[in-house]
Amino acid sequence: MNHHPRVWSLQDAKAKLSEVVRLAQTEGPQTITLHGEPAVEVTAIPSPVVDFTGKTGADLVRALSAGPPIDFEIPPRPVGGSFRTVSFED
Repeated sequence: MNHHPRVWSLQDAKAKLSEVVRLAQTEGPQTITLHGEPAVEVTAIPSPVVDFTGKTGADLVRALSAGPPIDFEIPPRPVGGSFRTVSFED
């Protein structure tokens, strides 16, 4: 990854915001100037890296159980409607 900042005038950054964001994610910080002076720097938010190596379903249950209880209701499943019979034989 190239960590050299690229400099954009405010007008160019507004016109090419998608490109500024993409370059911040792939090339590094992007500087936006106001009246020729650096005003802001656009940087990417790093993606968290989660290592699941050696984790099991029991680890997930333990992690969820360690949190605060959550009170919620599961809405009733709708019944009724029209259904057709399907045969699985030739």
